[in-house]
Amino acid sequence: MRVFLVGSSQRGLALARDLVAEGHAVRAVTRTEARRGELEDAGCECWIGTPDRIGTLRYGLENVTILVWALGTAAGDDAEDVAALHGSRLKMMLEKTTDTTVRGVVYEAAGTLDDATFASGVHEIEWAAEKNEIPYRLIDADGRDVAGWTAAARAAIEELLAADRPVAGGAPRH
Repeated sequence: MRVFLVGSSQRGLALARDLVAEGHAVRAVTRTEARRGELEDAGCECWIGTPDRIGTLRYGLENVTILVWALGTAAGDDAEDVAALHGSRLKMMLEKTTDTTVRGVVYEAAGTLDDATFASGVHEIEWAAEKNEIPYRLIDADGRDVAGWTAAARAAIEELLAADRPVAGGAPRH
């Protein structure tokens, strides 16, 4: 399994380390070269890109099984730009998962942002699930509890991998 991790914070790195230790591949996003060493030391493939420009991420989805959008504590000088990460930017990224190897999306639906921002993200996730049959799981664990958050993220990933998937004709695929 390969995870595309958008949100390589302390908790994202903890998740990546756990997954790598189990033999999974993690492609972790960072905006700059400055974090390459840290990500590679954790066993990740480093992907330079930004969720502010989805075009920098779309090719990172190649051969990915699970997309993790872990931006619950995203920060920035412009509140509208941060909110877009859970609105229009998330929607664009979800559209890019159509007709790819992505089998599911894990969305961090809790953190330091306001409830309306997370509600927007959940709306986009639900829209993608309805329109394109992209399965999803939400993480609502407290990100300050890194171990608890990591366990919740791993459980969400495992649930997506274990879920029956529809195929043409409506029969589930295991």
